[in-house]
Amino acid sequence: MGFTFELSYINNEKYPKKCAYFCMEFGIAQPLKIYAGGLGFLAGSHLRSAFQLKQNTIGIGILWKYGYYTQTRKQDQSMDVHFAESRHAFLVPTNLRFTIKVAKKNVWVTAFYLPPEVFQTAPLFLLSTDLEENDYLSKTISHKLYDANPETKIAAAILLGEGGAKLLEAINWIPDVYHLNESHALPLAFYLYGQLKNIEEVKKRLVYTNHTPEESGNQVYSIPFLERMSFFCEIPPAEIMGVTKVENDNLNLTLAALRLSKKANAVSKLHQKTLCKTWSKEQSICEITAITNAQDVNFWCDKPLYEALKKGETVEMSELKKKYKNELFETVADQCGVIFDENVCTIVFAKRFTAYKRPDIFFHEMDRFEKLMEQKENKVQIIWAGKPYPMDYAGIGVFDKIVDLCKKHGNCAILTGYEINLSKLLKKGADIWLNMPRLTHEASGTSGMSAAMNGAVNVGIPDGWFPEYAKDKINSFVVPPSDIGLPEYLQDDLDCSNLYTLLEKDILPMYYNFNSRWMEIMCNSMKDILPNFDSKRMADEYYVKMYQ
Repeated sequence: MGFTFELSYINNEKYPKKCAYFCMEFGIAQPLKIYAGGLGFLAGSHLRSAFQLKQNTIGIGILWKYGYYTQTRKQDQSMDVHFAESRHAFLVPTNLRFTIKVAKKNVWVTAFYLPPEVFQTAPLFLLSTDLEENDYLSKTISHKLYDANPETKIAAAILLGEGGAKLLEAINWIPDVYHLNESHALPLAFYLYGQLKNIEEVKKRLVYTNHTPEESGNQVYSIPFLERMSFFCEIPPAEIMGVTKVENDNLNLTLAALRLSKKANAVSKLHQKTLCKTWSKEQSICEITAITNAQDVNFWCDKPLYEALKKGETVEMSELKKKYKNELFETVADQCGVIFDENVCTIVFAKRFTAYKRPDIFFHEMDRFEKLMEQKENKVQIIWAGKPYPMDYAGIGVFDKIVDLCKKHGNCAILTGYEINLSKLLKKGADIWLNMPRLTHEASGTSGMSAAMNGAVNVGIPDGWFPEYAKDKINSFVVPPSDIGLPEYLQDDLDCSNLYTLLEKDILPMYYNFNSRWMEIMCNSMKDILPNFDSKRMADEYYVKMYQ
């Protein structure tokens, strides 16, 4: 149809195998708003590092017309959700046309191409059903990332999986390896099975990365519902039950991916233990290895700060941090009407607002929170930012609770619009980057990695990637975790108490009274994050451990 694809750079002979990397979201750059949070940031770093290493990899995603959503405020400053159409003139229309089956009906698909030179990434193709050939319902499949409607969500999975496979056929680029970055694109496996007629041949080509132990990220659907939606690419349900080893009418997408792949990986060593324990009783699952997530240092790190670190200029580093804090505080003042002080210890909690990440951890001891906010010595400023799922009313409720509390205090603020540019501002302006998930619930977490690349000191629970990096009071501060056998409300209370104690006795006294010691921890933090948590290590490891 007039579109020809070939790699625009010479493939590094170290990475000969052709890999197609399927992901529902990509955090490539601020103008390309097709990401929700951590998974997208991770996928963006992966494609940037694949480009830097000249790997034989291309990305397959979806061009979300309305993105995830635009986070705004209501009249009373509480959170509001707004869906605005995005324009992406830098994408190249392929003008390709082909169909996929959704709910037994043909849906037309096209694709847009992001060339490597635009944002210095591996090639990325983005699928869309927003075509005149389709009825309105079919067009909406590619409208909103993580649509709350189950049928739309499954239709998006079909678009990514079957649509991605057909796109690769249309551009005549057939991979050696298909990489499912999360189970969203699982219909790809069924499409390949329909083509190859042999489940072992499918397994030879498929690898799978799991990013969360949370139930909400390991979804179960009834097989009759999936069959009605054409999730199985016209393969009879009885045959699907046979190849996926399902013994009832429900298909767990994660378990199916583990059974249909040659190898799977967790995204930290601790997550690997959690995954293996979770699925230990299941038969016929593939080997699960660990490849810890990472972030692209070239994209995320502050280069002047690292230049000063290299010269041992800690005074210059302190001045740079104050400069970056003031840049962040301009946004705080603009959004929230409060003026922050560059000389005050600034704590940032910025990530997706969901229950297990505990954005409200401070509020389990309100008397200590009020004391922290009002103390005249060892002052703090706290900034929150993050986007709940647009229909997560509990998460939005937590956001609004923080809005209300911030109105009472001039030294705390909550920001809207947590996307790439704001994420960079927050990481550069933070003294402390706070991570307080319930233990074993955070598969990896990557925000703390890029925070460390910007001179923020991590304070957190030893979950996800953190135990592989953290040296308590040397490059970070580790909050002693509560017993995971306790009820969640008791875990929250104890972890909150331990956080306050660490802040009161160690962190804040050191920040104000032993500045050289604080700077030593900050410098260690910046040094120790590299090279193990640079995504070039991660992209290389995928080829070595998963693709070869």
